[in-house]
Amino acid sequence: MAASTQSTITLVTLILFQYLTVSYATTFTIVNKCNYTVWPGILSGAGTTPFSTTGFALQPGESNALAVPPKWSGRLWGRTLCSQDSTGKFSCVTGDCASSSIECNGGNAQPPATLAEFTLNGANGLDFFDVSLVDGYNLPMMIEPQGATGGGNCMTTGCMVDLNAACPTELKVMSNGGGVACKSACEAFGDPQYCCSGAYASPNTCKPSSYSQFFKSACPRAYSYAYDDETSTFTCDSADYTITFCPTSSIQSGNEKSPTSPIESGNEKSPTSPIESGNEKSPLPEEMDISGGHVNFTANNVRIVVIISFVLMVFLW
Repeated sequence: MAASTQSTITLVTLILFQYLTVSYATTFTIVNKCNYTVWPGILSGAGTTPFSTTGFALQPGESNALAVPPKWSGRLWGRTLCSQDSTGKFSCVTGDCASSSIECNGGNAQPPATLAEFTLNGANGLDFFDVSLVDGYNLPMMIEPQGATGGGNCMTTGCMVDLNAACPTELKVMSNGGGVACKSACEAFGDPQYCCSGAYASPNTCKPSSYSQFFKSACPRAYSYAYDDETSTFTCDSADYTITFCPTSSIQSGNEKSPTSPIESGNEKSPTSPIESGNEKSPLPEEMDISGGHVNFTANNVRIVVIISFVLMVFLW
């Protein structure tokens, strides 16, 4: 009888352990604090389960909570100035994903666009995330971890300054007489030294330019160029995340400031021709093999398993 009871307890414990560790889901809460509509776009990395939606509209003040597939990696961004023509084709002035519909359906953000990038349950079970201006900028964005269980370099990051007005003329994207986005130097000029490509495809050869320093001085925690890893990648253990467009509060460090004027560009090259965004290196690749196939679990989950097992043992003994 004791052996049968012990077997039952062991079986129930294993089932509970598997259920609790596998079913843990991260939640992204996407908030629009802009005074205009934003259309978030979502692109899942290769080999990861996609979201239930890849694009939708958020009116000013609206939010949308999304359950994130386990071990997800990918990027999220905001599209602006979107419309639908008489044939039903949907398009946006900034951040368009070229899907012709509100759902991006696997389409990537066309630069310039501010990007939120994630790799969940990665090395050592940590979530890796950043806000990137490597592909340029189109609107303010902040990532705020919620309820992390500990571990990692877990803090709020983002670019909360409106850079469209201060954007250097040679990088500025105009629409209806106003600046609506700010290109990266790579997209604007196509020079390998800005794109970290060719002879400049390493941290030793690709250094910050005055253009990337314009982004970095305004948004010190955001990626400003491809190898801006040290101050721009953050990690949390089993957190939920709030991604806010046009956040109104300050990042805790207080280092983020509004640029007063465009950078001096006399030493920079004049524009030649835009490049395809694929040449610009992303800080978090869309396809990453960093977890060895192990399922992450939190200390809270372990405690729940132990407590339930103990109760069952007392009850069935």
